[in-house]
Amino acid sequence: MTIELSPETTMQLNASIKRFVAEHLDQDIGDLKAGLLLDYCLREIGPAIYNRAIADAQAYFQGRVVDLEGACYEKEFTYWAAAPAAHGRREQGDDR
Repeated sequence: MTIELSPETTMQLNASIKRFVAEHLDQDIGDLKAGLLLDYCLREIGPAIYNRAIADAQAYFQGRVVDLEGACYEKEFTYWAAAPAAHGRREQGDDR
């Protein structure tokens, strides 16, 4: 699966790469070099990060599914277990 970014995100990342290179490597690079570096990162490093994120999400949701019965269980057939007055039952001789 190819990782695709919006044009706005690409512009922000290119600017960030250019700033990083300028501050940490004492070099100024243009948009082309920043774009090439970004493309390399997306193709080479991106899938490893993406796969790890998917594995983390899968583990998270599997943990929630295991507890689904405990978290969402509702007792069945409880209507008649409640007090008769709670069901609107009239007493004998009550002509309402």
